[in-house]
Amino acid sequence: MARRTGPMNPGGQPNMQQLMQQAQKMQQQMAKAQANLAETEVLGTVEGGLVTVRATGLGEVTSIKIDPRIVDPEDVETLEDLVVTALHKASEAARELGEQTMGPMTAGLGGGLGLPGM
Repeated sequence: MARRTGPMNPGGQPNMQQLMQQAQKMQQQMAKAQANLAETEVLGTVEGGLVTVRATGLGEVTSIKIDPRIVDPEDVETLEDLVVTALHKASEAARELGEQTMGPMTAGLGGGLGLPGM
């Protein structure tokens, strides 16, 4: 009888050693991808760069730049709104980058490990 090389043994039982190897490989790939995201910079800008937010690919804000032309002591609310909008844009850019980077690895978690019922 030939030995099955997939993640399932005859009788439908998972091959635990192979599953553990797959899980360890996936964990290493995810750690590398997260490290890359932490080193990657994304920007959120509004009004042609009057407010720019820099963040990591993990969404951690690293700096906010405000062009002095937008600073109006009589209209602080507009500046506040622009900062919030730039933060949202940077956050969205980080989320999209994360999905592009991590998506292929996490897409098959539900059924990709060959576990019954998943």
